Amino acid sequence: MRRRRAAVAAGFCASFLLGSVLNVLFAPGSEPPRPGQSPGPSPAPGPGRRGGRGELARQIRARYEEVQRYSRGGPGPGAGRPERRRLMDLAPGGPGLQRPRPPRARPLPDGAPGWPPAPGPGSPGPGPRLGCAALRNVSGAQYLGSGYTKAVYRVRLPGGAAVALKAVDFSGHDLGSCVREFGARRGCYRLAAHKLLKEMVLLERLRHPNVLQLYGYCYQDSEDIPDTLTTITELGAPVEMIQLLQTSWEDRFRICLSLGRLLHHLAHSPLGSVTLLDFRPRQFVLVDGELKVTDLDDARVEETPCTGNADCILEFPARNFTLPCSAQGWCEAMNEKRNLYNAYRFFFTYLLPHSAPPSLRPLLDSIVNATGELAWGVDETLAQLEKVLHLYRSGQYLQNSTAGSQAEYQRLPDSTIPQEDYRCWPSYHHGGCLLSVFNLAEAVDICENHAQCQAFVVTNQTTWTGRQLVFFKTGWSHVVPDPSKTTYVRASG
Repeated sequence: MRRRRAAVAAGFCASFLLGSVLNVLFAPGSEPPRPGQSPGPSPAPGPGRRGGRGELARQIRARYEEVQRYSRGGPGPGAGRPERRRLMDLAPGGPGLQRPRPPRARPLPDGAPGWPPAPGPGSPGPGPRLGCAALRNVSGAQYLGSGYTKAVYRVRLPGGAAVALKAVDFSGHDLGSCVREFGARRGCYRLAAHKLLKEMVLLERLRHPNVLQLYGYCYQDSEDIPDTLTTITELGAPVEMIQLLQTSWEDRFRICLSLGRLLHHLAHSPLGSVTLLDFRPRQFVLVDGELKVTDLDDARVEETPCTGNADCILEFPARNFTLPCSAQGWCEAMNEKRNLYNAYRFFFTYLLPHSAPPSLRPLLDSIVNATGELAWGVDETLAQLEKVLHLYRSGQYLQNSTAGSQAEYQRLPDSTIPQEDYRCWPSYHHGGCLLSVFNLAEAVDICENHAQCQAFVVTNQTTWTGRQLVFFKTGWSHVVPDPSKTTYVRASG
């Protein structure tokens, strides 16, 4: 796998030097043909392949209709009029399509659906949507990873902004297994690429601060497949749980709050209640400390039909839940509850309670317990998370916790202590003890509770909640001028 990633990254970087990044990046020619097979049009399916191309066409049509449903859903925030364009022809052996400029509708062959319309022309941020022109002179290409269907790359645009590119992985599981079964390379690409297009449509329809931003898309002809699709999205950092456990509680709480806000949005989205069938940390990224969902190709909007409660069983590795079947024949809130329990087992139980301020732990424990038992829905869960934020940001969690300190500290304005650090956990600085405080009284209280602490330095930096960052020190033998900081040293005597 390491060798393959290195080879892909090296080939991708070389493509920029040759001035044809997308043709090389997504060229099917990077996958060697099977013995006896030329890299031209795909062969007809063999007799052992289940259903042949008729079965493949049925699967493509099913995915096509799914994306059409999401494209026609209620008007998402900021969505413009859909772009009516056929991206490719499903007829076996049919002619390749020219990329229309400007986009326009084309008639389809009888019984052969084209691709659904791409999302509307609006962009998730200021400025026009990015297209193929933005990718002609990118630099710094880096392979980030791949899953069953897609490969993800990081590139830098000519203006300096870094973005992520997503495309069907020609060496991936989805395309490879399909080609082995049906022997139809172009059709299999269309089947896999519908998942990418579904994700593209959902990113547009579900716009939210905790949904990755879609910046644009590009249709690029490759060697033997016309109009291969590349999406251009916001770039985020992967969620590494081991690293998160070593960060401050404030940053970990921000991730849980982001997730609570996302699940509330998904439960009340313009498309209906959306569930994430593939709900794991790897489906999310961090952008400036905020958690954002990035992988939506396995999202589902439809609730589960039922005739009784026995049809409404939510199954998880550790336990199952039985939800009520409504009079309308749908499992009540199953999409919402699936998301919520996954949030509990992958995020809340690890990130919420540990090293939290003692006065907040009872409320945090109630959130963890209630979501673990599915006693609350997403509305109540978010309300309680917002309550924690209010208590923490306003300083109300400090009531009576700093009243007993009798220590006196001398204020040394415009100064700092460059050394004399000690480590504490959790800290914003791995080489020292850097914590956030609500006010000076909390800083004094922390220093009094650390046996090593003899001084602290208040910086002019703040966290996402507006709290000041403070360095705690073992002494003050070497104080130097610094107009952006104020030093407090323990008074002698």
